[in-house]
Amino acid sequence: MVPAQAARAEATKSSTKASAKKSSSKSSAAKKASSSKERVAKTSARKKAASNQVARSSAKKSTRSESRAERLARVRAEARQAKVAKRSSGIRHAVASGSDRRAVRPLVVRSHLSSQSANSFSGLAPAPGAARASYGQLYGLHQTPDPLELKSSVALVMDQDTNEVVFAKNSEAILPIASLTKLMTALVMVEAHLPYDEAVTITHDDVDTEKNSSSRLAVGTTLTRGELLHLALMSSENRAAHALGRTYPGGLGAFVRVMNAKARSLGMIDTRYVDPTGLNSGNQSSAKDLASLVKAAYQHPLIRDLSVSPEHAVNLGNRQLQYRNTNSLVRNPAWDIGLQKTGYIVEAGRCLVMQARMAGRKFIMVFLDSSGKYSRQADAERVRRWIEEASMKGAVGSVTLTTLNAS
Repeated sequence: MVPAQAARAEATKSSTKASAKKSSSKSSAAKKASSSKERVAKTSARKKAASNQVARSSAKKSTRSESRAERLARVRAEARQAKVAKRSSGIRHAVASGSDRRAVRPLVVRSHLSSQSANSFSGLAPAPGAARASYGQLYGLHQTPDPLELKSSVALVMDQDTNEVVFAKNSEAILPIASLTKLMTALVMVEAHLPYDEAVTITHDDVDTEKNSSSRLAVGTTLTRGELLHLALMSSENRAAHALGRTYPGGLGAFVRVMNAKARSLGMIDTRYVDPTGLNSGNQSSAKDLASLVKAAYQHPLIRDLSVSPEHAVNLGNRQLQYRNTNSLVRNPAWDIGLQKTGYIVEAGRCLVMQARMAGRKFIMVFLDSSGKYSRQADAERVRRWIEEASMKGAVGSVTLTTLNAS
């Protein structure tokens, strides 16, 4: 019996071990399953957190994008409002660069010759397709009425001896002045006392790349400095004027600096020069400043004589070039002109400055932004007739058009 009991005991012990082993195996499997579930849960949590982070980042980007869009919309709206305000305020200043802008107040033209008076006007918006309009046209200066019905949007007539202004129309408006610039070029050149008989050769640097204007002075042409000055004043020769500035001591940059320094010395506070030709619309001034320039240039007999010369022949070896004055009034015997200069680029319109004797007095006349090829000369004729008729009535001194600030 003892062996049998021992066998049963051994069997029971083996069964217990097997059961314990099985239970341990199940417990281990359960632990593994639980651990796996935890890992899955953690992975899922991490993915969810990452997804939330992406969503938050996307939301931030969207918010920033919307914020930039809102700011851009606000800036554009403010720009539109500023543009509208500028038009409605009647700004007369037509300058390209922001740092040089000077606003001219709305003007009224009143005349003792006529009871007519005109209220100030608002600056006009550029018309569609008006890319080739002058600055004066774009800013509505031609809408300023005057009793003489001038075609020039800016005009000034001043007694040379007394400085009495007898006619003024938008005389403080600052506009491009085209080849009127060459009058300052001549003034600087004359006061530099450089030899007029010195030979100067036209180079590729003198060729106009600003407006691509034509010239009969081919590259390689050699003339004296005096001849170049003559052509620049009389015929508004651009290559001649540029060559004068280029060959100035210190070069073109130094020449332009002297031009601006001379303007300041004459009290020309509205004036800025960027080249000696006037082809760049950055050459700008006002009628009152230009009157000061004419008065200063008139002090030099050479400038007077060359500017009113009706024509001039240039000998170039075996050929000759004939030049004529750009101002037809110098060939009109009814006029006694002591100095003149014309100018034209699209941005400036037709321009003219003159010193002339009328009704026994010396007058300086400035016409800017005239519309029409011959309109500047026609405006000068209107002014001359007006002064002569008033002189016959003994009323020249009191016949005054004055520009006043609008109330």
